[in-house]
Amino acid sequence: MKQRYDDAEEKPKALSTYTIKLDDAQLEKLRAICEARGWEFFEVPYARFAYRGPDVNVTAYDKRKVVVIAGKGTEEFVVATLEPEVTASPRLGYDEVHHPEWFEPHAGLDESGKGDFFGPVVAATVIADKPAIDAWIKAGVKDSKRLADSQIFKLDGVIRKTRGAVVKTCQCGMPKYNELMLRPHANLNRLLAWQHATALEQALNEKWVPWGLLDQFSKQPLTQRELAKKQVKNFDLRMRTRAEEDPVVAAASIVARAEYVRAIKQLSRRFGGPLPKGAGGTVKEQAAAIIQKFGAPALREFAKLHFRTAYEVVSAAGRLHELPLPEPKPRTEWEGD
Repeated sequence: MKQRYDDAEEKPKALSTYTIKLDDAQLEKLRAICEARGWEFFEVPYARFAYRGPDVNVTAYDKRKVVVIAGKGTEEFVVATLEPEVTASPRLGYDEVHHPEWFEPHAGLDESGKGDFFGPVVAATVIADKPAIDAWIKAGVKDSKRLADSQIFKLDGVIRKTRGAVVKTCQCGMPKYNELMLRPHANLNRLLAWQHATALEQALNEKWVPWGLLDQFSKQPLTQRELAKKQVKNFDLRMRTRAEEDPVVAAASIVARAEYVRAIKQLSRRFGGPLPKGAGGTVKEQAAAIIQKFGAPALREFAKLHFRTAYEVVSAAGRLHELPLPEPKPRTEWEGD
C-alpha cells in the first residue's frame, strides 16, 4: 500500500530558515538577484541589505558576511536560486555527500553554561549511529544556540528517547564547582576537560564507538589527557571549532543546554525570581538581590565566583568580609569573564 503523508507529524518538515556565509562577490550577486526580481528593500539593524520576496526574506549582515534566509519559501529559494546562481555549489540535502563521517557511528561532545554567571557548567556526550542521526536531522536537531528553550526541551526529549542512542552528562554542583575554581592555579578548561572525559567514558562503557568529535574550547589536548588518565584506549577524539555542524555534536549541545536551563530554573525557584543567562544585563542586579536576601556566602550556591562580576557585586555590597574573594587582575581590552 502506498504510503500517505496525511499525518502532519509524518510529513517531512520544510526548511523555514537557512544561514550561509558568502564572500563579497556572492553577496553582490545575491543583491542583484533580489533587485532584478523587484523585491522590496527594507531596513534591518547591522545588515548590509535585506529584501522581502514571496514567502521569503533575505538578510545579509556585514559582520562575518552571513546571509539569513527565512520564510516558508526558504527551501525553494536555496535550491532553485541561491545554490545554482550564487554559490554554484549544491549543499542543501547533500550533507551525506559532503560530510560522510557525520553519519558514521560516533560520539559528539559539547558543553553549556561556561560563559554564564549563574548556574553550572554542563558537559554532554551523545553517541549515535546513522538511523538516529537521520531521524534527528529530520526532527530539526541543530546547534542549540540557534534554538529557543522550548525547542531545546522538545529535542532533548527526542534525543534521549531515540533507540540505540546514548546520552551522558557531567556537572559539578555550584558549591563544589566554586570550591574547585577558587583553588590556587584553578583552570576552567582543565575542569571542563575532566567533565567531558567523565561523560564520554560513561557513554563508551555503555556503547563503544571508535571516534568522537569535541567542539574545541582549548588548543591544548586537555580532554585527551584526561581520557588517558582514565585509561580510555583505542578511541580517537577529534577537536575542531564549529563542531556543532556535526549532528551528533549538535545533539550534545542540545542535551547540555537543556540540562543547564533546567538547573537555572531550579536556582530561580530557590531565589524566588528569574535568574538571567549570560554575564551581562541584569546579572549584577540579581546577584546583589541574592546577597541582600540570603547573605553573601549564599552566592556560591548560585553563581560562578571566579567571574569578575562576583567580586564586583560582593565588593559593592560591602560584604567581602562575609565572602572573601580575590581581587581580579586589571581588565585588558580583550578580556571577558
